[in-house]
Amino acid sequence: MSTTPSGPGDRLVQVGAIVFFVGALATLVTVAPLFLGTDPFPSVAYAVSMLMGVGFLIAGAGVVRSAWSNSPRRAANRL
Repeated sequence: MSTTPSGPGDRLVQVGAIVFFVGALATLVTVAPLFLGTDPFPSVAYAVSMLMGVGFLIAGAGVVRSAWSNSPRRAANRL
């Protein structure tokens, strides 16, 4: 474990990464019937695949929040 304190936005990046990988796994599972020649999954499976984009947006929001809070202008106001 890291002993550095977590900054603003770090938790959003972690949650975004988890949501992204769940969506990526769902995308692989959804595409598999195309290669295996089986019946496709229902539409709900395709909706779960959209979590990949949602996770990317959540992680991006965490990066923006971290960069915004560590900007030089905001750091000067804290002093």
